[in-house]
Amino acid sequence: MILTVTLNAAIDKRYVVSGAQEGEVNRVLECTYTPGGKGLNVSKPASIAGANVVATGFVGGHAGDYIVDSLKPFGITAKFYRLEAESRSCINIWDEEKKVQTEFLEPGFTVSPDEFEAFQEHFKGLVKDAEVVTMSGSVPKGLDATAYQKLISTVKEAGKKVILDTSGELLRMGIEAKPTMIKPNIDEIRMLTGSRCDSKEELIEAAKEIHAKGVDVVVISLGADGSMLVCESGVYQAVVPKINAVNTVGCGDSMIAGFALGFEEGLSIEETLRKASAISAAAAMREETGFFVIEDMENLFGNIGIKKIQ
Repeated sequence: MILTVTLNAAIDKRYVVSGAQEGEVNRVLECTYTPGGKGLNVSKPASIAGANVVATGFVGGHAGDYIVDSLKPFGITAKFYRLEAESRSCINIWDEEKKVQTEFLEPGFTVSPDEFEAFQEHFKGLVKDAEVVTMSGSVPKGLDATAYQKLISTVKEAGKKVILDTSGELLRMGIEAKPTMIKPNIDEIRMLTGSRCDSKEELIEAAKEIHAKGVDVVVISLGADGSMLVCESGVYQAVVPKINAVNTVGCGDSMIAGFALGFEEGLSIEETLRKASAISAAAAMREETGFFVIEDMENLFGNIGIKKIQ
């Protein structure tokens, strides 16, 4: 089983408008509601790929009920810790005429120390049945930068694999607990190591520095050039064929899902990188965030080149 953690879950609301005017009444042409948060954008592609997925984190109120219910069609088991306060919404407004996107992100509820302690006990029970745990995104108000560090320690003590995908101090502190894998971008690598990373060689050395501190697998996205992976057996690069990209939002989360699947299935690091790259690219070909079609993934899989560069 793959356990995904979304501490700051939300309802993602997308409004399509045309020629919006500030200070006026604006009609929405189209709206869609989806369960949101980076962790849930890992849950959905992992489930589509056939994994048994359990999603946890915090939800509350009627909005929390919606988040839980909306996961059912994906076959995802929701085992969130419930709070009395209402879960947040994140609003994305796309103006067809102006070709401008505007976002409004609600702050969400505050989690008390007692509530987080209770969640940790809830989490320990879920980890027992998991093979791989993924932790993604931001955390609610009330939690500090040690939140993921504490949860990672719980997973490591249980002898399970854990993937951390976050940023800033949450990432810096989380690494101290030695997660199995992280997927920083270049800015985050710079923040973690102090390296300029102006060349591929500098980037590799920076990733090796993080690996040496106890992170088994360090994956770095290279955009159109694919991705690079540093681990005990060497340095690998995935080269993805050109695709008709429709929506790249959430493709990094889909890649995390692919790695979780590879780890759960016991695939080699090369095959795991190939699977993760194929799912990520397939997700970019579809408009819905956190979604891909198996046929697209299968067509891409054999055309993804994995080369060992060190």
